[in-house]
Amino acid sequence: MTGTWSLLRLVLRRDRFLMPLWIVALTIAPLGYLSSINAAYPDAAARQHFYDLNVTSATFAVRNGPLYGPSAGELLAWQCGFVPVVAGLIALLTVVRHTRTEEEAGRRELTGATVVGRHAGLVAAVLAACGACLVYGLLVALGVSAQGVPAAGALALGLGFTMTGWVFAAVGAVTAQLTWGASGARGIGIGVLVLAFLLRAAGDSSETTGGSAGWLAWLSPIGWAHRLRPFAGERWWVLLLGVAFTALSFVAAVVLSARRDLGAALLPARLGRPAAKASLRSPLALAWRLQRGTLLVWTVCLALVGLLLGGVAQNVSDLVRDNKAVADVFERLGGGGAVTDAYLAGTMTLFGLAAAGYAVQATLKLRAEEAAGRAEPVLATAVGRVGWAVAHLVFALLGSAFVLAVTGLATGLAYGDGARLVPAALAQLPAVWVLAGLAAALIGFLPRFAAAAWGLLGAFLLLSLVGSALQWNDVVLGISPFAHLPRLPGGTFSVTPLLWLVLIAAVAGVAGLAALRRRDIPVG
Repeated sequence: MTGTWSLLRLVLRRDRFLMPLWIVALTIAPLGYLSSINAAYPDAAARQHFYDLNVTSATFAVRNGPLYGPSAGELLAWQCGFVPVVAGLIALLTVVRHTRTEEEAGRRELTGATVVGRHAGLVAAVLAACGACLVYGLLVALGVSAQGVPAAGALALGLGFTMTGWVFAAVGAVTAQLTWGASGARGIGIGVLVLAFLLRAAGDSSETTGGSAGWLAWLSPIGWAHRLRPFAGERWWVLLLGVAFTALSFVAAVVLSARRDLGAALLPARLGRPAAKASLRSPLALAWRLQRGTLLVWTVCLALVGLLLGGVAQNVSDLVRDNKAVADVFERLGGGGAVTDAYLAGTMTLFGLAAAGYAVQATLKLRAEEAAGRAEPVLATAVGRVGWAVAHLVFALLGSAFVLAVTGLATGLAYGDGARLVPAALAQLPAVWVLAGLAAALIGFLPRFAAAAWGLLGAFLLLSLVGSALQWNDVVLGISPFAHLPRLPGGTFSVTPLLWLVLIAAVAGVAGLAALRRRDIPVG
């Protein structure tokens, strides 16, 4: 373990901007939820009415988990049902980034040539991720308890998020030993996360409807965060499940790490063809080969979420009946028109933010190829820099349109409205393209800070979800491109803000391509 603390400081220094950003963003979310709950359901009768409507809803149980009671704390814990998934995903990606990505880029070999232990890098990455999750959980507990809910429940809520983060940090440590590339490690880890969510959803749905498969939720680390029962008679011993799983997984990662060479993997890599197929002999074909897996995963995942949220839309009118405060919340989130349309409009904003995540990832593939040294051999051929970059940007722009169209169609089918929601989903595209353009500009002008595009997306997410709920100043909310989109369905459509957003995206993208032509490649 020699050198662990030095490498830990290196990890924290490299994440000195990104880590505080996601901690603050995820901390503000529960605080915003609690403020909204107190505003929408100011007395016990209103909260009891909400509880009676939703306690037996299998659809809401799939999305948020079990609803244990009508108190403000219990409604908060239910409303935060998806937060453990986000915390687990961030912890997983953090560990993979500081382990497998470092090996893939060759930097692990450089640090390994100094006086550091064989497992020091792995331990440092896990410590950094787990430490950040602990800080996040404690901040949530302090912030929520300061708003008047019971301190024990607030602590259980925060530690539940921490536990999920720890578990998937350890999962990331294991998957980093299995594959040759960071993308494969992330794919396996996210697959485990999705499986955990599905087990939790199946168990909670069955339990809510009186079925016998509630035990499935106990197989899921995400389900453990709900079984901790914040504000509903806390079961502190559930935390031991997370700690034990984390410890065992971490030990397994160390053992697996000791059984492979640096840069190697436990799962064998497939050999490629000795000569490329004709369909692969162009920059666009190569980009398709590299981007198709990412596009497929985002499309399938968002389509499933669309089916889920489309099904929920059928119950929205019952949810807000006789509660004007809740109707006002939906109005703020989704604009004018019927309450169900307002809910669907808010859902389209969520899909737009998610599609922007795909667009950022597809654009940053340029930087990943450059940093891994694979762009240089391609550019040594007759392929020009702009042609190479545009081939990838095609997927960021048209791929995000495809993702939104499929998601809108899935939502409409689940809601029983066919393809009517597809135009509403596609209305998010100009803001999505702004993110892609800004990412391209960062790659062109500041390649070492290209990952800051994720920070921009996080900031826009914060403004769209939390800032809107807390009614921040319109000037601040207007920083997000998503604030200028028409609220469809049900809202007023205006083409002017869309044209301005497309223009901003085009200027940023073209400027990024121009800068890419003039700078050195690769920039380490």
